Amino acid sequence: MKKSLLSLTLTSLLASSVFISTQASAVEGLSANAAVVSQYFFRGIAQTTTATASAGVDYENGNFSVGTWVADVQDGLEIDLYGSYGNELDNGFGYSVGFTSYQYTGDFDSAYNEVNLGASYSFFSLSYNVGEHDEDAALGIVEADYDFLSLTAEYEGFYATYGTWGKDFDGDYLEVGYGTDVSGFDLGVAVIVNSKELDVETGEGDETLVFSISKSF
Repeated sequence: MKKSLLSLTLTSLLASSVFISTQASAVEGLSANAAVVSQYFFRGIAQTTTATASAGVDYENGNFSVGTWVADVQDGLEIDLYGSYGNELDNGFGYSVGFTSYQYTGDFDSAYNEVNLGASYSFFSLSYNVGEHDEDAALGIVEADYDFLSLTAEYEGFYATYGTWGKDFDGDYLEVGYGTDVSGFDLGVAVIVNSKELDVETGEGDETLVFSISKSF
């Protein structure tokens, strides 16, 4: 039953993305995506306890890009709005600057707003993000400042990411995985090892195996 439900969810998302892509095919730079993951993690923190689906739309014009991405987080939806400017120099060094707003329906969480800075060279990429977690008295959430630093190495589908939280947030994680294209679908598998500070369910460090399937249009 669970596999059938996931198949139906993915089929619905892919059909919606195809419709968006087809209707907007005349708009150069517009793309769509859809995915299903066995468990949704974000920067080492589990957002769901079961499989979930997501979909997004992006628009690129030169070095500028904007987009939105929506995911089911069981107690509502996560709705991300983002924009960035990025460029790669002749020596292969890349950089980017952007802004992301994480909004939520239901009682899952309050909003996060952050500035995103990135740099890349060869197989390596570095990301630094600084933001604010909004207060929500109804959910018992107080305003907090945070930053997040991550380093990723990628080679022929294999990747490893180390990330660490700072300021009012605390904890770090390691993610090692592999992704490949099969008949136009992106298949991925990853092991995520987080510190006890990031496991909001048990308060202990944990290791999780995560599978994903996605499609871009």
